Amino acid sequence: MMMNNPKSEQRRFVISSVFFILFLCAVASINELRFGNLLKFRSCNSISDSSSSSSSDTPLPLNSTSDDIRILIGIMTVPDQYHRRHFLRMIYGTQSPAGAKIDVKFVFCNLTKEEQQILVALEIMRYDDIIILKCTENMNNGKTYTYFSSLPEIMNSTAAPPYHYVMKADDDIFLRLDKLVESLKPLPREDLYYGYVIPCGSMDPFYRYMSGMGFLVSWDIVEWIKVSEITRNHLQGPEDRVFGDWLRRGRRGMNRHGVKWAMYNFPDRPTVCTHELWPETIGVHLLKNQEKWVKTLKYFNFTQNLKPSKLYHIP
Repeated sequence: MMMNNPKSEQRRFVISSVFFILFLCAVASINELRFGNLLKFRSCNSISDSSSSSSSDTPLPLNSTSDDIRILIGIMTVPDQYHRRHFLRMIYGTQSPAGAKIDVKFVFCNLTKEEQQILVALEIMRYDDIIILKCTENMNNGKTYTYFSSLPEIMNSTAAPPYHYVMKADDDIFLRLDKLVESLKPLPREDLYYGYVIPCGSMDPFYRYMSGMGFLVSWDIVEWIKVSEITRNHLQGPEDRVFGDWLRRGRRGMNRHGVKWAMYNFPDRPTVCTHELWPETIGVHLLKNQEKWVKTLKYFNFTQNLKPSKLYHIP
C-alpha cells in the first residue's frame, strides 16, 4: 500500500490556496469596477440635474410670465415719512395684478439726521424698497431729474431693459395697479409719455405736459434723460412742467397717452381737475389725510379679499 508524501500534500494545499485567493481577488475587482461605474453614472446624472436646474431662471410667480409688463413706480417722499411709507406698503403690497411685474420704490435724497441713518437702514433691511438719491431734498430743483437720470446705473440689470416703463408718483396718490396694467397693455413700449394732461380742461396730451401726481415714460426715455444736455441744463421749476419741457425740446415722448378721467384729484370740492369716485379709476390724488384714504378705499372695496378666520371678527 502506497503512502501519500506529506510534503506533496502540503504543496498541493498551498497551490490550491493561492489559486483560491487569486480567484477571490478577481471577483472582488470585477464587483468594484461595476460598483464604481454605477457611482459614476449616478454622479453624472446628479450633476446633469444640478446643471439644468442652476441654468434655468428663478421660477416666476404663479400669476407672472416672461411676457409680463415690467413697471417701476418711484414714489417721491422724504426720509422722515416713516408712517406714510408703512401705510403705502400695505396699499401696494396687497395688490397683485396679473400680467405684470411691478416694483414700488420710495425715493428721497440724502439722509441728514442720525436717526434717519438707523431707521431708514432698518427699513431697507426689512423691505429693500428704498432708493436714496445723491441730492439735497427738494421738490422743484432737480430731484425728478436725479431720479430718472440715476436709474440706468442703479438698475444695471442683464435684462434689456430692466423695466418697460418707469413711473414717478406722489405719496398722496392711490394707484389701482390692475387698472394701470390694463391701460398699458395696448400701448407702445418705446417713446411713451403717459399721464393726466395739464391743464385740467384739456384732453390733448400734446398740449402741455402730464401732471406730477403720477406720470410714466418708457425705458428708452429714461436712458435719454441720463445723457441729454437738454435735461441736464434745465432743472429748476415745477417738476412736471420741466419734464414736459424736456420732451418737447428733445422731441421725445411722441407716443402720448392721456388717462383723463381715470386719474383725478380727490373730490374734496368740485373743480375742473376732479370728479366723483368711479369704477374705472386708475389713480386718486390729493389723499392728504386718513379720512380721505378711508373713503377712497371703502368705495373700491379694497379689503374684499380679507380671508375669514377665527382669529378676528371684522363687520
